[in-house]
Amino acid sequence: MSTSSKKAYFTKKLLEWFETNHRPMPWKGVKNPYFVWLSEIILQQTRVEQGLPYYEHFVEKYPTVFDLANAEEDVVMKSWEGLGYYSRARNLHAAAKQIAFEMGGNFPNTYEEIKKLKGVGPYTAAAISSFAFDLPHAVVDGNVYRVLSRIFGISTPIDSTAGKKEFATLAEDLLAKKSPATYNQALMDFGATLCVPRNPRCGDCPFQKKCTAFIDDRIGELPFKSKKLVKRDRFFNYIILKSENGLLLHKRTAKDIWTNLYEFPMLETTQLLELDGLRKEAIDAGLLTTQAKMIKTSKPFQQMLTHQKIKARFWEFELDSIDFYEKSPFIFVHKDKLGNFAFPKIIDRYLNDNSLYLELF
Repeated sequence: MSTSSKKAYFTKKLLEWFETNHRPMPWKGVKNPYFVWLSEIILQQTRVEQGLPYYEHFVEKYPTVFDLANAEEDVVMKSWEGLGYYSRARNLHAAAKQIAFEMGGNFPNTYEEIKKLKGVGPYTAAAISSFAFDLPHAVVDGNVYRVLSRIFGISTPIDSTAGKKEFATLAEDLLAKKSPATYNQALMDFGATLCVPRNPRCGDCPFQKKCTAFIDDRIGELPFKSKKLVKRDRFFNYIILKSENGLLLHKRTAKDIWTNLYEFPMLETTQLLELDGLRKEAIDAGLLTTQAKMIKTSKPFQQMLTHQKIKARFWEFELDSIDFYEKSPFIFVHKDKLGNFAFPKIIDRYLNDNSLYLELF
């Protein structure tokens, strides 16, 4: 079969497969570009099962772009809590302000204008263009890389400039121009349900006899990446200074992970500290008084991020003098108000394990 014939066959067969295998989701078939945009940002680097309740929450809490634009940033971050990749939430809020205050609430309706929104790249712009406005732009995400590399036997690294260009060109060639939204959704669903990263359902695949990777026994090799991801370890020693009524919090504002989320006073070190070392470094850093009484410590907690592995231990101390912290960047939060603040997942896990919301002394 020639390359052009295989391309035509692929598009036709994919659409036939989708007719009886599409997954019903609340954002599918929706033409409101605001809702389409919400779903696409939420589903970036997120499984559908995890993203679904967040989408439903955002649609209910922020039914228009003006509602989202006018919301306080801390409230938006709290709505996003637990979803990860928090830059998406910050960009979502910033883009909502762009649309509401600079565009009069009118969502841009061309690929190039959509791509100018904060946090929107080529993939998301293509998805919104096709789903909301039926424009002929092909989506290229992880699912698409995987499906196309396997069926067409492409070994060019997907993390290379040449690879990105090759896959983008092929995706545009395959696109069903008269029904771009249906085609794009079909390709994404196919990669998410059949041609999955591990243990793909090749026995149910309509392309099995035409799939180069299946024929050549290269399923596990494709798609190919040239760069191996290296994670670095970071060690966070959290100091929980609490009284009968509440505790101290700090907002992360530096350009680092978890920007604009809240945390306890923290020391980052090359290894998790033991009590003597923690007390000395915390006193030197102005986080503890010499009289501070330790209440208890936790087991180590761990959270995996894309490029980092976070290891943390939590140390609870009695807040003996609020005056000591008056000139510090920390704020005192009443125990009944803790639920209003967005925390990194590793802190949420600690709070849930220890019922800290309820058990302050």
